[in-house]
Amino acid sequence: MRLSKLSLAVAAVMGSGICAEAMALDLYVDAKTKQIFAEPGPGRTKLGSFEKVEDTAAQKAEAQAQKAEIAQIKEDLALKNNELKALDEHIKDPKFSELELNEKGIKFESKDGNFEMAINGRMQVDAQMNVSDGSPISNSTATPNDTQQLADGANIRRARLGVEGSYYHDWEYKFEYDFSRGGNSGVAAGITDAYINWRGYDPLGVKVGSFKEPFSLEEATSNRWLTFIERNMAVNAFSDNPNAYKTGFALTWSDPRWTAAGAIMTEPVGGGWAYTSSRGSNGNNNRNGGSGDMGWELTGRVTALPWFEDKTKFLHVGASGSQRYLNDAGNNNAMRYQAAITNVDRTAIIDTGTGIFDNVSTITRMGGESALVYGPFSAQAEYIQADLSGRVNNNESLNGYYGYVSYFLTGESRAYKTKTGAWDRLKPKRHFDMKGGLGAWEVAAGYDYLDLNDKNVRGGRAAVAKFGLNWYPNSHIKMMANYIHALEIQRPGTSSLTAPTNGAGYDGSKLDAFELRGQVDF
Repeated sequence: MRLSKLSLAVAAVMGSGICAEAMALDLYVDAKTKQIFAEPGPGRTKLGSFEKVEDTAAQKAEAQAQKAEIAQIKEDLALKNNELKALDEHIKDPKFSELELNEKGIKFESKDGNFEMAINGRMQVDAQMNVSDGSPISNSTATPNDTQQLADGANIRRARLGVEGSYYHDWEYKFEYDFSRGGNSGVAAGITDAYINWRGYDPLGVKVGSFKEPFSLEEATSNRWLTFIERNMAVNAFSDNPNAYKTGFALTWSDPRWTAAGAIMTEPVGGGWAYTSSRGSNGNNNRNGGSGDMGWELTGRVTALPWFEDKTKFLHVGASGSQRYLNDAGNNNAMRYQAAITNVDRTAIIDTGTGIFDNVSTITRMGGESALVYGPFSAQAEYIQADLSGRVNNNESLNGYYGYVSYFLTGESRAYKTKTGAWDRLKPKRHFDMKGGLGAWEVAAGYDYLDLNDKNVRGGRAAVAKFGLNWYPNSHIKMMANYIHALEIQRPGTSSLTAPTNGAGYDGSKLDAFELRGQVDF
């Protein structure tokens, strides 16, 4: 038993690392308890000095080798630990992520943050079902055997891909291509946005390229965030149909409570664009056989938030103005103002024709806008007027307005972008899922009016009531349903300055239609 205790004591001391190398060790025994100690004390008798007989020369060499190996392992572990820490920081830092889905699209960013690019796109699939069949058109200017019925069907309303981002923080850029433009719309498939924008002195922006003219709240709002499937008639007639995307130069100012933008822009260059004042088949390219100079315009818009409690309670007001100088080549230009009341069948129910614009040299537009958001409730209204003047015209005034209200049944509020003074992406409080998530649900009702009659201009007048139901399963998918009812369609007889069109046959029609849209964007 004593030997066992001695052996354990020696082993314990050896294992502690004190005898890592061969050395003598003094041991003491207590006279009463017979316990072994490594230190002297009262009642302890020295047994003698002891040495590890196991530590031969070979074992010493082996121990040294083991120590070196352990040291190398510790060093390797330290390096691995540093690598793991760096990898963890790499993953957690969003700058080093492979990609990120944000408001601009699928975003890529350089390690130093100097370069940024986002790929984005949208697709809108629309369908239309008409309620009333109508009767054959008896108007002598219409195509024989034509009817007042609009066509049922479906189409791809928009299909766009684009990139946007920044260089060295201060230089923003955007390029977008729409594959669905063209066909019966009279607009060529092609570029919408293509510009660079300097933001080196925020909140100032200096923009050059192709972009939307700064005019109207509904035009400034992306078609992805509209409450109804199609923009209202006055906005379509006076801004969107004549192509809101023009080439030019703009200055913008963005403040949290107000914005201002001014631009000098030209009519689109290139074949296929509708509603320009150029005679040339290649747009306003003045190399094309005497097509004349480009039409150009000065346009501006200001907005303000006179009352702002928070992002869910505020009042927006704004005003727009524009002076457009048409191509001076004379007859046969393609300018016209017209409006459809449905989206898939975009037949012009009222239409000025092109003849009146042969005598128009300038168009002066002005508009006023307002919008209120109070929790889930919102209201919006706009008035737009276009005054025509020229060799024969005597300041004819065409005008239109709309107003509508909407309400989110699931409690969301309409999203607003202070940088542009327009609406933004809606984010449901809870995405749709099979665990009780409903997404966001919105109901809306509105009134839309446009008058294209004055003096020599006999384009007609229309009034429409519309109702909408929108479902947002998540922030990037939207389903829309609209019911459109024509309250009035009035087409007077044509004058010598207004080319007759088939739309004249819709005089007095009471059209009703259902419209549907499925939309996805990234």
